[in-house]
Amino acid sequence: MRINEDLTKPVIVHSAKLEWVPSPSAGVDRRMLYRVGGEVARATTIVRYAPGSAFPRHVHSGGEEILVLTGTFQDEHGDYPAGCYFRNPPGTSHVPASKDGCTIFVRLWQYREGDHTQIVRQPGEGEPVPLRDGANAARLLFDDGEERVSIEEWQPGSTVRVENRRGLELLVLSGSLAARGEQLQPQSWSRLPAGEWLEAVTGPEGVQIWMKEAPLQHPNVLQIPG
Repeated sequence: MRINEDLTKPVIVHSAKLEWVPSPSAGVDRRMLYRVGGEVARATTIVRYAPGSAFPRHVHSGGEEILVLTGTFQDEHGDYPAGCYFRNPPGTSHVPASKDGCTIFVRLWQYREGDHTQIVRQPGEGEPVPLRDGANAARLLFDDGEERVSIEEWQPGSTVRVENRRGLELLVLSGSLAARGEQLQPQSWSRLPAGEWLEAVTGPEGVQIWMKEAPLQHPNVLQIPG
């Protein structure tokens, strides 16, 4: 399966308009934003857990990065309410589930060799960072020199420019913005190759976004077996 596999082209996906695709586990459905591979794939996905659903234990051979969007995501290690961000590096494992249902944003098999950092950021956690023009809040979730992940809030009716020297990926969490001739609403996702700067105009309610500044695929990205 190949979905938005050309990393040299800018992409915008309005995921809230996509159909849910059932996963192999009952009650767990997906909206696929980027995917290269079969059931084991390099992928970026919105995943919905129905109340009481679970996924079998699995090992993150290629690493897993998650942002909880709604509800509470759970595993044997704890509960992760909306706003939690965590990274499960290669070799970790868990049994993901949700007692009351949840929606999460997931990136799989996009880790590079040597990235073994495991972190959990609870809602509101993260280091405050200097604000760009048009922003009124920004929290750094992760930065190891190769990837920089943050959540930012931009003021209503502002024009915001984001330099893009490595590659840029963003997900609208709340509010709205206009960029590249399109209106991005909650759960709209965009990916821009290096050199394609983002220029956005926020809506009347402002916008909160998750943003990753990093190569869209690391040169030493972990390889999927087979």
